[in-house]
Order: sequence, then C-alpha cells, then structure tokens
Amino acid sequence: MTPSAFSLILASVSLSAMGQTLFKTGVGRARFVDGASILGKVIGFLTSPWIMAGLAVYAVGTVLWLFALKRIDLSLAYPFVAMSFIIVTASAVLILGETLTYARVAGLSLIVAGLVVMAFGS
Repeated sequence: MTPSAFSLILASVSLSAMGQTLFKTGVGRARFVDGASILGKVIGFLTSPWIMAGLAVYAVGTVLWLFALKRIDLSLAYPFVAMSFIIVTASAVLILGETLTYARVAGLSLIVAGLVVMAFGS
C-alpha cells in the first residue's frame, strides 16, 4: 500500500470517527418532550447542530474513502476501517470522558496487530 493511499484511508477513517463522536455528543444533548413521537425525536436529532456537524464530517470522510477505493483493492482497504475502533476509543476517552478498561486495551491491541499484518503482508 502506498503512503498516499494509506493517508486517504487514515483521513477517511479519522473523519468518520470524528463524526461518531459528534453524533454521541448530539444525542447526549438532545432533549425531547415527554411522550414525543418517533417523528418528533427524529426531527430533534436532525435539528441538532452536533448531529448535523457529524453528518457533514462523515460525508467528507466518505468522499475520501471513494478516492481510496479508486486506488486500492476493497479487500485490502476495508480492514483498515478497523482503525476507527482505535480512533473512536481515543476520542471517547479524551473528549467524552469515557473509561478505558484493560479489556478494551487488549481488544484494541489485537486490532492493531491485525492491521499491521494486513498492511505489510500485501
């Protein structure tokens, strides 16, 4: 995999992970009237600036992903979406204040090992 292809994938996955963090912030701040309908809740979500920012960032990440797919095989590119687990976890801990457990660190370590094998095995 070339450095430029890897950069596209990393940027795409990072933006998608940032979008997830914005989504979580948005849904955490959403307030609904008691007994609000599903439609009312959907409208509440879609009028959240945090969720709208998340959708915009996610969209840019998707466009970068398309450029990455133009350069490399899907079977090589797609496993690198697993980097989002690492980026989202870091974001959840650093930005959202979530707890990082030993089990999560162990799981993330296995993901990193798999990504290294995929990157250098092709």
